[in-house]
Amino acid sequence: MAYKISSDCVACSSCINICPTGAISIQQDKYWIDPALCNNCEGYAPQPLCVSICDVGASTLLNPKKGRVKSIENPFKVSPSLFANGVSTPFASAIAIWEACSLLAQRQSLPWDLDDKGTLVYERSVSQGKGKIALRLNNVINFSYPRSHIEAQTILASDTLDIRATCMHLIYAAYATTLEKPWEQEFTISDHQIEEYLGLDKRKDLTKSTKLNLIKTLAIQPCWITAQIDWPKQGKVEAFSLPESPLWHLLEIVHHFHEDEEGCKHLVGLTFRVKAGDWSQHFLNKKECHAGRSFYQYSTLPKSLLGAIMSIWQQHEGAARMLLWLLFKTRMGDQQRIMVMTLMRVAYGEDRVNQAISQREERKRLIRMFESDLEVVNRYGLKPIFEPVSYPVEIQPLWSKLADIPDDAEAALEFWINDGSGNSRLTDIGPRGKWQMLINARILSFDLLADWEHPAELSRKRRKIERSQNQSPRQPTKSSGKKILTSSQSLLSGEQIASLRKDLQISQRTLAEKIGKSQSWIRDVENGRFQPKHNEQQLIRQALKI
Repeated sequence: MAYKISSDCVACSSCINICPTGAISIQQDKYWIDPALCNNCEGYAPQPLCVSICDVGASTLLNPKKGRVKSIENPFKVSPSLFANGVSTPFASAIAIWEACSLLAQRQSLPWDLDDKGTLVYERSVSQGKGKIALRLNNVINFSYPRSHIEAQTILASDTLDIRATCMHLIYAAYATTLEKPWEQEFTISDHQIEEYLGLDKRKDLTKSTKLNLIKTLAIQPCWITAQIDWPKQGKVEAFSLPESPLWHLLEIVHHFHEDEEGCKHLVGLTFRVKAGDWSQHFLNKKECHAGRSFYQYSTLPKSLLGAIMSIWQQHEGAARMLLWLLFKTRMGDQQRIMVMTLMRVAYGEDRVNQAISQREERKRLIRMFESDLEVVNRYGLKPIFEPVSYPVEIQPLWSKLADIPDDAEAALEFWINDGSGNSRLTDIGPRGKWQMLINARILSFDLLADWEHPAELSRKRRKIERSQNQSPRQPTKSSGKKILTSSQSLLSGEQIASLRKDLQISQRTLAEKIGKSQSWIRDVENGRFQPKHNEQQLIRQALKI
């Protein structure tokens, strides 16, 4: 249990000099022990050093403050909250932000190297090797030189980095898009806002002190990352180089306290003042982007992703890594063919994949883990579309096969009877050589929920639908005499299709067979996951006798 300093303190400063973890500081003209740093001097002394050195007995055990935490008046004007629509918000998606997110998520799994000064560095080439981005770690917030070459090694070796810090990194990237000049302007975030973004406000099993300590830890870690960028000329944008500097400047952490009857201070709130680094002047510069002299790269951050990472980071870290990587990858377009081995390397690292290549038991374990994590990815809004040639049904995960089971009881019974009477069954084990098949397997794309869609992509799809609805009734298609939907035949929504199907008393599987689709495809349409194309709408109308 952590310790506290009572009002008996005479401010002799002896405890500050002797504290091995640096937990003691002066806040608001009074001495305070940070419970997030205090570890009772374990590994340093048999008993807390502040207790043994204090002549007046001011250092005592910190008992959790009972009752509700009183609301505090924040002297800082915090920035407006994100997620105004409750679903998603824009965020900076430049490659520097992507690679920093990968660093926080994959940590030791990345190909780290030593630079000329002996410091660990993670480098990523850009524009086919014409430029590069170098990321380093520096756990001294007040960035200065020279840096100890041991710092980055210590951070990685001790597994200090927390994958949940990626959520704070993305929140910072979202706040940066709210500013006109993020390289000059700062934004201020309160602990209440962060609790709401991360879903910690719903965690009744955590005390206020525990939440504040966690928020502080996660808020600091993205600010450890420094970036050095050498960018080649692209179009009208001239080549530029940025010296090593922090991605995020943590200007100040303001602690808010409440003093009890004994004169001891209890931490009841935090406020963070943050400013984006120099990268934002080149990758998040709206004015210069319009003139063609800079970039303004942004995408959509779904709020559900933050909640997903906070929920699955322990049991499904591989799924969390894939979700974070796909957040940026899908920005390039939803039709991105991805090798299964690429996803495995993202989720588990190069070393573990290489180990699975040479060890049979590790291969089996990795395949089971990958299929389980891919199911979690599907559950949180990214449905994989398997390429039928390289990723045939026999090696697809069982959960994806079970998606074709009809909802109707009689149809489901018929489905299992037919499955049992065939040469192969859904529950059969994978074929011999499944690993070798997975090495060459590809995922065609990921079907995205609406909150994952990029605003430009959503607008494009919306305009496409509007154009199709406004076409002339007699206007034929350019193809060989095929009919198209007219304005009088508006697109059927998923709810309408489900209602018409139920009126005819036919199952999803029966409708799927009539139009040559799978039962899971019908289910996704009825659930509003995506809109059928014109020719598919015609087939559905014919099958439903419209």
